[in-house]
Amino acid sequence: MMSKEDQEALNHPIWYALHTNHAHFAQGSDLAKRYPADVSPLAAVKDQTPQAYSALGELLAPDEFAIFFLDAPPNVPKGWRLLKHFQMHHMICRDLPSPSKLESLIQPLHTDDVSHMQKIAEATEPGPFRTRTIEFGGYRAIRDAGHLAAMTGQRISLTGYTEVSAVCTYPEYRGRGYAQALVATVARGIFDHGETPILGVTIGNDAAVSTYEKVGFTIRRNLHVVVVKKPL
Repeated sequence: MMSKEDQEALNHPIWYALHTNHAHFAQGSDLAKRYPADVSPLAAVKDQTPQAYSALGELLAPDEFAIFFLDAPPNVPKGWRLLKHFQMHHMICRDLPSPSKLESLIQPLHTDDVSHMQKIAEATEPGPFRTRTIEFGGYRAIRDAGHLAAMTGQRISLTGYTEVSAVCTYPEYRGRGYAQALVATVARGIFDHGETPILGVTIGNDAAVSTYEKVGFTIRRNLHVVVVKKPL
């Protein structure tokens, strides 16, 4: 059974990541923190107060957006620009997935693959992928004649938990089980490091939920995803 401390951390995964496993990435103060802009637009506020949002604003360029996860609806101060707000299922994989039958096709990705990784992310929109996003680690891919067909990697990492993210497959390669194979392989790598895999998926993306459930993920709860810009 999950402890209250773990539940609290998983309800605010970005905040806890930037205080634990990803503290080396953290920029900010005790009220607001963010990843470097070339790593990720993810950020977090300690709580939804004007003071915390003000601290976040000090970390953002005038027209830069920040993405963060909340366990309650957003309460954005006056003047802040709320660009997007939607809910996602926050999922967890408690048991080691079985090895994929496609495991022999899966290869690691490296820094010289970044331009191709950015292209597949732009084409499939799993979330922003920047020049240093690969530093989150654990990226794996399936190629077709040298062409990147599908990829998956890691993102948020906090004590005891690491997120599977950037699940991408070009449309012409869908239906072959690539996403399921890659998610299972990345999740197994997280277990190998003594941590539990988590991931987020937009509510309504039933095909993705089904894929993740086949790997062994279950829905833990829903979280709010918020995209904001600071006041002009």
